[in-house]
Amino acid sequence: MHISTHFSDPLRWAQIHFGGVVLGDKRRTQRVQTIVAGWARQPGVSIPRLSAGQAYASKATYHLLALPQAVPDALQAAHRHYVRQHLQQEGTFLLIEDTTELIWSTSRQGRRPGLGPVGQGKDHRQGVLLHSLVAAQWPAFDPKPTAKRPTLPLLGLVDQQFYLRRPIPSAEKAAGSGRQYHLRQSRTRESDLWSQSLREVGRPPTSARWVVVADRGADVFEHLQRCQQQGLGFVVRAAQNRALVDPPTGASGGRLFTVARAQPSCGQIEFGVPARPGIPSRSVTLQVSRGIPLTLRAPQRPGRATGQAAGIPCSVVRVWEAQPPTARPGLEWILLCDTPAASFAHAHECAQQYASRWIIEDFHKALKTGLRAEKLQLQTGPRLFAAVALLSVVALALVDLRERSRVEPNRAACDAGLESTYLQVLVAQSRRPIRTVAEVYGALAALGGHLGRTSDGPPGWQTLWHGLTYLRFLVEGVYLAAQLANESAPKKAPP
Repeated sequence: MHISTHFSDPLRWAQIHFGGVVLGDKRRTQRVQTIVAGWARQPGVSIPRLSAGQAYASKATYHLLALPQAVPDALQAAHRHYVRQHLQQEGTFLLIEDTTELIWSTSRQGRRPGLGPVGQGKDHRQGVLLHSLVAAQWPAFDPKPTAKRPTLPLLGLVDQQFYLRRPIPSAEKAAGSGRQYHLRQSRTRESDLWSQSLREVGRPPTSARWVVVADRGADVFEHLQRCQQQGLGFVVRAAQNRALVDPPTGASGGRLFTVARAQPSCGQIEFGVPARPGIPSRSVTLQVSRGIPLTLRAPQRPGRATGQAAGIPCSVVRVWEAQPPTARPGLEWILLCDTPAASFAHAHECAQQYASRWIIEDFHKALKTGLRAEKLQLQTGPRLFAAVALLSVVALALVDLRERSRVEPNRAACDAGLESTYLQVLVAQSRRPIRTVAEVYGALAALGGHLGRTSDGPPGWQTLWHGLTYLRFLVEGVYLAAQLANESAPKKAPP
């Protein structure tokens, strides 16, 4: 299952993922499908452009997003249910989670109500923290074991939370240092987002394994504890040099980073480091250590001393760059894993699963850059959140276009996920036979500007998105031409 299945037919795709939305009136459900289909057809356009200049359609969209019932959980409920149904199947699935900031500028009317401080200069910028949990299917067999990660079918969003930062309560500021700690631990904090997502997920069936994959922000004791309680696997990059404990004796086991860095390499992998602002992409050789079993000591919490609660048994896999460039520090991942990784193959799989976390970064980019979520002109926080909830599902489908193009490239062209009319028009436009999935997406990428040179590499999601948009216009032209031909054809005289 791919979230991008039937994405070439936006209305049909919207009916699959939003047909079960309940907002108290079936006309509202139909309006949700119309809005989502419009954004799937033309990602990133404004609401007036989405409505093709029709004042009534724009007004209906604004009215729906302002409804008290149109909260993100309600708008995504049908989609999440659809995803969770597929998670019940046999196999291994990754639950990739991360948080990003959505920032909106001050409007002409001043600050937009319902938003909180974000980013640098928190007194002046407003927005929300968006925490998303994305489900992806992990392959039982990796056809390219040397790749930095396998190609993963994306299922969709399992959970999504909107968190507003609040000023520190005055009572907490006025309290002493010891009292401040207790007050801080008792109120809702940003770190609670990680555990809250897992509460919504529940437990996996006995025939499936769900693995939570997250960056250093997820290195929260309660989050790892929640994974353990719900029977979830985890591959989380460590952020804290935690104390270790020997469970039988209660004696200290040293520190996490010291133990991890003392382990020798058991093999190496090639990895492509994505480009960052001011830093070009590069290919690196990384060393991998076997997983060492250990137990994380429970930290101090209100009413509970350090080490009083049960520790968390896990293993640690270190992935590092032995010869980093002199200009900057080398890459290093210290990964907390729920299962022993006693062999290089298992440790390599843990590293690949963590490398798959970059998918959610692409999702954030698609949401912000492709769908221009931060350019929405809606004037209140709840309306913005409702729109982002719809755009998020579209953004993930855009990213999945890339994954789908690479999963099984040698299958027949009819398995590429395009509707039959779209495939026929694509063949006619490319003026060459298209027999496989790889050739379908190659022709689609060419419409998006991909030159197909050996040095260009495979097309990304943005190129495929532009190509699919071009193809949609061609298909709509074919439909209009057929309609005009039918209307201009001479009508038979009645007998």
